Amino acid sequence: MKEISLHILDIVQNSIAAKADSITVKIVEDLTTDTLVIEIIDNGSGMDKELAERIKDPFTTGRKTRRVGLGVPLLYDACTRCDGNLKIQSERGKGTTVIAWFKHSHIDRAPLGNMIETILTIVMGNPEIDFIYIHNYNSKEFRFDTREIKQALGEVSINEPQVLSWIKGFLEEGFNSLSGGAEK
Repeated sequence: MKEISLHILDIVQNSIAAKADSITVKIVEDLTTDTLVIEIIDNGSGMDKELAERIKDPFTTGRKTRRVGLGVPLLYDACTRCDGNLKIQSERGKGTTVIAWFKHSHIDRAPLGNMIETILTIVMGNPEIDFIYIHNYNSKEFRFDTREIKQALGEVSINEPQVLSWIKGFLEEGFNSLSGGAEK
């Protein structure tokens, strides 16, 4: 994949397929340690230890409709190609955590990509899911939490066009505050 944001979207889609109603994406970019860490946490159905250990293999999948799953293996390959790795922690009935890390400055590391559009896609298509996004760039932090927005909206749906327009502006402002526009 050309952008890490597409890997993130793919893993979040796995969380949604696993019936998660709360998904957290944490990104830590630390230029002093030259690391980029992505953590995706869900409260979905989880998987047993055996499947969690084999999931990096493209011929292992939890799906019943086809016998291959490329999302996690592609992310794993992207990590290891950039002096990083990928770890999966999961427990059946409790959820899954995917942790991926990269050498930030590695020449082969794909750009983070358009996280604003990625977040909007998740929120727009899944208004019933609580989505939390935390992005640390060196010592600065940006947080986005749909639970807070939903509480303020009351009966208005979070995926109404006017609300999505406000969310987009909020995200743009937040990303610009990180580093004058953290890597896109």
